[in-house]
Amino acid sequence: MHAEFGNYLLVLAFILSVALGVFPMLGATIKNDTLVATAKPLALLFFVAMLASFLCLVYAFLIDDFTITYVAQHSNSLLPTQFKVSAVWGAHEGSFLLWVFIFSGWMIAVALLGNNLPRYSYARVLSVLGLIAVGFSSFLLFTSNPFERTLPFYPVDGTDLNPLLQDFGLIIHPPLLYMGYVGFAVSFAFAITALIEGEWNATWARWTRPWTIAAWSSLTIGIMLGSWWAYYELGWGGWWFWDPSENASFLPWLSGTALMHSLAVTDKRNSFKRWALALSLSTFSLSLLGTFLIRSGVLTSVHSFTNDPERGRFILMFLAIVVGSALLLFLFRSSKVKTKVDFSVVSKDMFLLMNNILFVTATFIVLFGTLYPLIAEAFGKKLSVGAPWFNSLFPGPMVALFVLLGIGPMLNWKKHNLDKLKKPLTIIAIVSVSLSLIVNWLMGEFFAWVFVGLTLSFWVSFSGLYYLTQLSRHKKTLREKLAQISYTYLGMTLAHIGVVVSLAGIVLTSFYSVEKDLRMENGESSEINEYRFTMSNVELINKDNYQATRVTFDVYKDNQQIQTLYPEKRFYLAGRQIMTEADIDDSIARDLYVALGEALDETGQVWSVRIYVKPFIRLIWLGAILMALGGILAMLDKRYRNLKSPKVNPVANSDKNTVDAIVR
Repeated sequence: MHAEFGNYLLVLAFILSVALGVFPMLGATIKNDTLVATAKPLALLFFVAMLASFLCLVYAFLIDDFTITYVAQHSNSLLPTQFKVSAVWGAHEGSFLLWVFIFSGWMIAVALLGNNLPRYSYARVLSVLGLIAVGFSSFLLFTSNPFERTLPFYPVDGTDLNPLLQDFGLIIHPPLLYMGYVGFAVSFAFAITALIEGEWNATWARWTRPWTIAAWSSLTIGIMLGSWWAYYELGWGGWWFWDPSENASFLPWLSGTALMHSLAVTDKRNSFKRWALALSLSTFSLSLLGTFLIRSGVLTSVHSFTNDPERGRFILMFLAIVVGSALLLFLFRSSKVKTKVDFSVVSKDMFLLMNNILFVTATFIVLFGTLYPLIAEAFGKKLSVGAPWFNSLFPGPMVALFVLLGIGPMLNWKKHNLDKLKKPLTIIAIVSVSLSLIVNWLMGEFFAWVFVGLTLSFWVSFSGLYYLTQLSRHKKTLREKLAQISYTYLGMTLAHIGVVVSLAGIVLTSFYSVEKDLRMENGESSEINEYRFTMSNVELINKDNYQATRVTFDVYKDNQQIQTLYPEKRFYLAGRQIMTEADIDDSIARDLYVALGEALDETGQVWSVRIYVKPFIRLIWLGAILMALGGILAMLDKRYRNLKSPKVNPVANSDKNTVDAIVR
């Protein structure tokens, strides 16, 4: 009965989403308070229905209900309990159920925390989210239902979860990634509401900022976890980049970063309004585009979920409706949003404008490189766009962006005299170049891109720290100095430092990594850089759902053993699949990475082995963590709490109840 109940809840959620998309919007239009009042309870009921449906599927996995097709295809009675739970979102149907459930969580958060919005604006925001929910829930219910039964004949045991997914990464990576993807729907809903009402000002931006930052921080951590998971699980010793499915998450991240900066300008200066509106619409549209790319089967990638043309057509139609409607609304209503442009060339405003242009340029490069092969294929041509193409075009706008990051935060709004900054900026530049040269020298070989990347990393970090000291220079005690710095500025600086920490990790590990493919037998040693790897033992091990050959490698440095690594070759019993499980000795300075290839003799004493020494690769993920922490700090700023209603232009918005709410 749990499957039927879960399916019933999906039907109920669909009906509730239709009601939420229609009634509050209609009520706000015709000034009917009864219809407007339905917004919050409908959002709450939609969340409850999705939560209960999701729990029904979790329960089905936990009790090994193989009468449900999805459970039979992606689980097994031998699967450990934690992986039975994560198997719920291990494939298309369940992962999209998680997607809609997380979306309902964002919706209920807006319903509970958005009470400071004007009444009709609040109803419209929830109604827009309800209309999005109609598309999500109908796609789930009609094309991707995870509760379909395999009756009357069903397997005694399940096929098993893909061994690649039997990992801690599956438990935490998709939920956080999806939180970022669907979280931008809130910014989208605010933008649509503002366009409908013809009003977008600093208070609207201040309402939107914490939701945007929360979504961006979640997406940042989600992307970081995906990179980390691919690194240690796939046995190839590298970090994944420019894969089309990875680009699908990188696109809204780039656009979302530009959106956060635009909202900051609107918040502080009441300008960049159309930038903020356009980026709010495009960021969520790129999230939907990523959904289409991953779930339609048009891309060939291990991250792709399905190869069903029907699902692809459904998502494409939904994408066309959402993007087309948003674009038309923006074209016809954005002229109602008045903005001002009164800043000089040397000002924080101008540098943030250049920041937006560079981010949009970078987004277009990634978008074009990802979609161009699909467009060419539609015209009968087969081609691919790989890392060399991206690496030749993408660094250009990024280098310019990092140069700006070292100057922009220190400038005043509207106009600034650079004379006072010449001396500190010159000192910071000299120190950055000097430290970059020293690091290149210590690494033993000079690379131009390493020099550029490290110089920019030091440049942004030192200028950001200098800026913080200047904010509190008139305070005497450390406590007073810290109290002077707002969470917004502290979070901004930490996020900027996080970006360049990742940049440093990227350039160092890209140019100084050492990789070797070897033939080794038990007792043999091989030297890589200053490390000696000795293969010392081969053993067979048995676990509940797999058998493995475990090979022991003793690692020496200066004739002293520093670590023992245990890479495995696993054979999963249910799916009868063979997988590689690498072992890594990690530190902030370097990773020692060993992965097994194939056994080269019948006794299992000779193996092909892949060994890597990856310097400073952990900086990539440390930087992403710092970025997300910076976002969280910015969200804690007291200006985002107890916000008052904006001053609405009565001509642009004739909503009497909204005006009354402002007067009150």
